[in-house]
Amino acid sequence: MKNELKALLERVSLKAEDIQVRKRLLQWRTADAKRLNQAAGSLDEVHAHFIDRLYEHLARFERPAQILDDPDGLERLKQSQKRYYQRLWMGPYDRDYVNDRLLVGLVHQRVGVDLEWYMGAYRLYLGEILEELLGDAPNSKLYGSLLKAVFFDMMLAIDTYSTAQRQALEDSEARLARALRGTEDGIWDWDINQDRLYLSERWTSMLGLPPQTTTSSDDWFSRVHPDDLPGLRGAISAHMNGLAPSFCHEYRIRTVRDDYTWVLARGVIEEGPQGPRMAGSQADISGRKRAEASLRHAARHDPLTGLANRMHLDELLKKVQTRVHSRDSALLFVDLDRFKLINDSLGHGTGDKVLIEVTARLRRCLRPGDHLARFGGDEFVALLGDLACEADAEGVARRMLDALRQPMLIDFHMLTISASIGIAPLYRDGQPLDALQAADLALYSAKGAGKDRFALYYDGLQHTAKRQLALESALAQALERNEYSLHYQPICQLVDGKPYLAGVEALLRWSDQGRLVPPQEFIPVLEASSGIVRVGEWVLQEACRQVRDWQLAGQAQMHCAVNLSIRQLQEHDFADRLMLILDETGLAPGSLVLEITETLLMQDSMLVRNNLQRIAGLGVRLALDDFGTGYCSLGYLKRFPLHILKVDRSFISGTPENAESLVISRAIIGLGQSLGLSVVAEGVEEQAQLDFLTAEHCPFVQGYWFSRPIPAAQLQEMFSESGAFNV
Repeated sequence: MKNELKALLERVSLKAEDIQVRKRLLQWRTADAKRLNQAAGSLDEVHAHFIDRLYEHLARFERPAQILDDPDGLERLKQSQKRYYQRLWMGPYDRDYVNDRLLVGLVHQRVGVDLEWYMGAYRLYLGEILEELLGDAPNSKLYGSLLKAVFFDMMLAIDTYSTAQRQALEDSEARLARALRGTEDGIWDWDINQDRLYLSERWTSMLGLPPQTTTSSDDWFSRVHPDDLPGLRGAISAHMNGLAPSFCHEYRIRTVRDDYTWVLARGVIEEGPQGPRMAGSQADISGRKRAEASLRHAARHDPLTGLANRMHLDELLKKVQTRVHSRDSALLFVDLDRFKLINDSLGHGTGDKVLIEVTARLRRCLRPGDHLARFGGDEFVALLGDLACEADAEGVARRMLDALRQPMLIDFHMLTISASIGIAPLYRDGQPLDALQAADLALYSAKGAGKDRFALYYDGLQHTAKRQLALESALAQALERNEYSLHYQPICQLVDGKPYLAGVEALLRWSDQGRLVPPQEFIPVLEASSGIVRVGEWVLQEACRQVRDWQLAGQAQMHCAVNLSIRQLQEHDFADRLMLILDETGLAPGSLVLEITETLLMQDSMLVRNNLQRIAGLGVRLALDDFGTGYCSLGYLKRFPLHILKVDRSFISGTPENAESLVISRAIIGLGQSLGLSVVAEGVEEQAQLDFLTAEHCPFVQGYWFSRPIPAAQLQEMFSESGAFNV
């Protein structure tokens, strides 16, 4: 009762200043208290008589009669009533008096005494006391009647106030009920000391449970997913201990179907008169969780194949490499050979279907527990764990190659594809290896060895890659640093067996920090990068300028041969830039020979063919270099506007002793002559080879027998006024 009285006092909110305001409103004076105190003793019998009459009067009414039906209880009420009147007259009228009167009101409300009976008893009391104090004084009965009318009005006023308050409360409760019906959140209120948990209908319905107003926290926590229960208890404890301003936690809770749904619970704790209470809401967030899971899956998987993407692959690698390994693990880097041709010829739609089929085939080659990811484009990565030995990874790679070689029918096209695979361990000598980089290096080793095969990573690949990276970096700056130069090798025309200078072949040289780098070391690196276009243009500019200078100095018949890269011929404006170089240097188009290889012709495309046609249209001659060493079809000799055929040094070096080289060289020279092409034999290093070529009526020769490629100034010293070349 004390706690309830305390809560009542908090609700009434009667502060000391509020009590003083009421006393002033009633014009209460100290003299009033003194007069009451002085008269109190003379009224004891009056009070006793009145109390008997009061309860006799109340017993005539049904509801009070039910309360007063107990004789012992009635006697206790009379004694309490007597003390009440004594305090009324004696005071003191302080805070204790206020609390005592509030307690009396609370007791009457609890036992079922309505306010109208309470007011009626006060009217009777005042009428009785008035009659005792005034007797038959004039107007005393009139004043008694007035009291009845005033108390009747007071009851009506109190009815109005009470009804209005009830209406406001009912309206508020109705609004709350509507809000609860309209909200998706469940409401809960937890009396922590009593462990009574009050739940709204929405709270239980989101779990498929029947409505239950009250339960306990044990029932709540028993439905929480075991993995989430520690976190939920921790979040509640953190808020209760003041470590968090509110309680907010996401967790899974079991439904009536014995599955789990995600919910978000929020709440705050308050310290009430009967102990702490925590109340809040609970929302079903299973839809959001599904959407988040879908987004996480999309962010970590390839949309076309459904495989793990690069982000997920990184996660898998980190997870594998953080484990303690007792068995080997390996990474396979798979790249489809010439897949671009499928996209270019059949379209990306067909290419996508090929990738889906490739994914299915690669998956069938893996073992349980292995992972497959699409690294990008036509590249795949397989992560193999729990290998008995490194050779197991080779077995998986062989299965992959065999599976991919089988023909596949895609959009009515029967396609056969192959792949190159690089294999690298995740650990080397017990230390983690950058497996992706290592497998990528091994992959390029496989491609360089001819494709459709696998290659293993070894430490030398890392050194080679670093060397190539250093070369690429240095080559990218070499042009600006003026590190390039041209060496020239004479091309001689045989007249009656005597060589005369007809032209030169310009060959690129590179001096890296004073060291002359061998061409076979830096040319392939330059060819593989886009830098070959800029450097190739510089070579053309420099060679044309130098040869034009020699022509003006007396070697009017001299022409210049320059090697072309496929990247140069894939430039749309190459012919325009070539024409500009000829105009700037003053070299006649007929004095320039551009050499192309069989490999270049094999990469036949409309752009390359158009550029070759435009070059020939300018009057520049085209030479097919290293003829016979590749897989060039004889049809290429008629398809392209060629003017010169160069016999490769590998055939000339075997003549005249090697019968096979002799026959091949003779056949190539004859083929060129029959097609109306000039023939140049490369690699002449002996007199006997020169005699053979003279006998075969080969018009042009070049090789070490005449000169190695040397700087322009050094070569100029070998010129003769007659045009004969000084051997």
